[in-house]
Amino acid sequence: MGSVLGDLLPLAVGVAISPIPIIGAILMLLGKHARTTSIGFAIGWLAGIVIATTIFVLVGGAAGDSDSKTGAWIKLALGVLLLAEGIREWRARSGDHSTPKWMAAIDDMKPFTALGLGFALSAINPKNLMMCIAAGVTIGGAALSSGSNIVAVVVFSLLAATTVVIPVLAYQVAAERLRDPLDRLKAWLQENNKTVMATLILVIGVVLIGKGISGLG
Repeated sequence: MGSVLGDLLPLAVGVAISPIPIIGAILMLLGKHARTTSIGFAIGWLAGIVIATTIFVLVGGAAGDSDSKTGAWIKLALGVLLLAEGIREWRARSGDHSTPKWMAAIDDMKPFTALGLGFALSAINPKNLMMCIAAGVTIGGAALSSGSNIVAVVVFSLLAATTVVIPVLAYQVAAERLRDPLDRLKAWLQENNKTVMATLILVIGVVLIGKGISGLG
């Protein structure tokens, strides 16, 4: 169990420091309906991580039962994809720093829409989804008990969701004190999100390639 949690840690950090959902959460916290939309977004973000990871725990368990090297091949493939995406992001880091168009609509967004957006960014967005897939395959391929699988998914999901969930919860009790720090963080992330994401994806891609090669040995 300990080794599995160790393998999950960099993946959880990778999801947690993904700049776009953090910027989205901050924009909601600075918007007209801060309390309600941010809670919806946080619930959707956490639910997307849990559901995507759980699906691939089942896939990883089935792959582990049929072929002990299938999980290693999946990690290797994900690592190569992330490495290629990281190189692309790195090359583009000094270009356009604009944020996605959907962010312009956040100020008037309702809680249910925010929930769907949070879910999409965690469970459908390719970059985060690849890390959830890797986490699920890691858990499912470790041949743990059902209870241990649940614990691993919970630990991974909570760690991965911290950078969205914690600011949202903190805002509910200290809104005014958080406005200036959130505004500064938003500005920094908007300026540096490509560099942060590129570095993150490159590191995790290399880690997954190494895990994959190790599993095939």
